[in-house]
Amino acid sequence: MDETTAPETMEEAVQLDPVFVFSKISTWVIGFQKLLPNIVVAAVLIGIFVILGLIVARAVRTWANHSQRGNLGDVLGSFLKWVIILMGILLGLTIVIPSLRPGDLIAGLGIGSVAIGFAFKDILQNWLAGLLLLLGQPFRPGDQIVVNGYEGTVKRIETRATILTTYDGRDAIIPNADVYSTAVTVNTAHETRRSDYDVGIGYGDDIEQARKVILACFEGLDTVEAKPAPEVLVWDLASSTVNLRVRWWTNSRRTDVVHVKAVLLERIKYALDKAGIDMAYPTQVMLFHDQTEATDGTRGDQREGWPRGEKGHPPMSAREAGQKQG
Repeated sequence: MDETTAPETMEEAVQLDPVFVFSKISTWVIGFQKLLPNIVVAAVLIGIFVILGLIVARAVRTWANHSQRGNLGDVLGSFLKWVIILMGILLGLTIVIPSLRPGDLIAGLGIGSVAIGFAFKDILQNWLAGLLLLLGQPFRPGDQIVVNGYEGTVKRIETRATILTTYDGRDAIIPNADVYSTAVTVNTAHETRRSDYDVGIGYGDDIEQARKVILACFEGLDTVEAKPAPEVLVWDLASSTVNLRVRWWTNSRRTDVVHVKAVLLERIKYALDKAGIDMAYPTQVMLFHDQTEATDGTRGDQREGWPRGEKGHPPMSAREAGQKQG
């Protein structure tokens, strides 16, 4: 009896009542009709906020371009646009769902922001660092900088990284967080830049003459700044040379610094050679001590590797001294 009635009961359970289905659909349609005005108002409101966000983003970009800060306009304008659009969506949800309070949305958004912050920590950190770099503006696109062992020209500052074009024609993509938290040398922070080079001359050469010869090498170099004037300073009394430090100022761009230095060093080399000034190189004296000499250890008699004088005689070896005594 139970076996025959069980299938019938299951069939009755899965059967759908048409009246029930149509009543549900009717309820949904009626509910949608009631919410339709709210949905339309919410859509219009969101559309207004979208247009407002686009206007604000365009205004920020226009201001930034006039201030020659295009990268800041792109990043800040995009950020403000999405903030305004998000506000419009939140207000639209409160219109469509009247029971939803703005405080609940803000609380939920706060919890969600924490979760998103942990999930995208590096991305958000780089984005914030990029925004701070653009606001503080320690350097601009076109400046030549040195950071994290990379040297080159700043191509652009994006939301995630700073693009650096190296002098050999490659792009280095450096995370903004690294750029913001490490030391950066801005080579083009000022219009001019000082360069220097050490030139070694012999101890027997005249320092003042060498100075005049070196300073004469700057004549005709228009790319070298007249003020501050080039100078030659005695910098070090080394083991084999007197080192003169040559200092001069040029435009801070890398191409001027490199080419002026190359021309100047070539001139200095030929000018010192022509003036008969020795560009000495390190020398080393090696003394060979024959430890078999009979005078080994006798101060005043042992030659310590130096050659004997004109009237002197070389000390006997220990073997010769022994044979003589024998």
